[in-house]
Amino acid sequence: MTSLRLAFPNWTDDKRRETIRGMTRNLGWMAAEFAHFPKLTRGNIEKVVALDGFENFDEARARGKGVIFLTGHMSAWELAPFAQALYGHPLSFLARAIDNEGVNRLIDSYRCRSGNRPIEKNNSARTMLRVLREGGTVGVLADQNTSVEESVFVDFFGIPAATTTGLVRMARHTGAAVVPGFLCWDATKRKYRLRFERAVEMRNGEDEASDIRENAARCNRVIEDYIRAHPSQWLWVHKRWKNRPAGEPPLYSE
Repeated sequence: MTSLRLAFPNWTDDKRRETIRGMTRNLGWMAAEFAHFPKLTRGNIEKVVALDGFENFDEARARGKGVIFLTGHMSAWELAPFAQALYGHPLSFLARAIDNEGVNRLIDSYRCRSGNRPIEKNNSARTMLRVLREGGTVGVLADQNTSVEESVFVDFFGIPAATTTGLVRMARHTGAAVVPGFLCWDATKRKYRLRFERAVEMRNGEDEASDIRENAARCNRVIEDYIRAHPSQWLWVHKRWKNRPAGEPPLYSE
């Protein structure tokens, strides 16, 4: 509720509660979809996930410097890279290992059934460089609160939010295209839609610090636009504005 009040101050609490109900439903759906990964194949994935705007991904990939798949915790987000791989375009994805080793092996075995490969989030730079230099794709969930040391504060729903710089730094260093891709539930088609947008234009001038800040803000705007279009499909239980700029009070009462 706090996050929704920050993002949509003009909404009523009834509308916020309705959004939370929708979010909870989508989390349940994602758990069910994840459990069914072993049943998904190239032959039946089109019944579950439709591709939209794939030409944008294909155009970025044709540049030959790799693609960074900019995404977030939308809808059944685990299904997005899984489906992309079944459509013939596997990727590597950043993920933090789950503390329980047995559960971590199980989760990774499901995630990788379609050909994808995990990259340990805390030791990712070298592997990302190799994948991108080989013209591959790296998926990054870039919509969460980030440690102050690894972030810049740029607006998200008009409020400064600690935003990762790793993605835009990697794009600057390698020349990789940053292609937004988000999964959403399409009620009219009764299936998920994986939509790829045109690559985010990255500013690469002489002032690196200024460019990093601006490019992080551009990525935030892309993510924000998707959340505004599908508010009940984002992960509002995450405290996106938990870290604050120096001297600013906390926004969450906890």
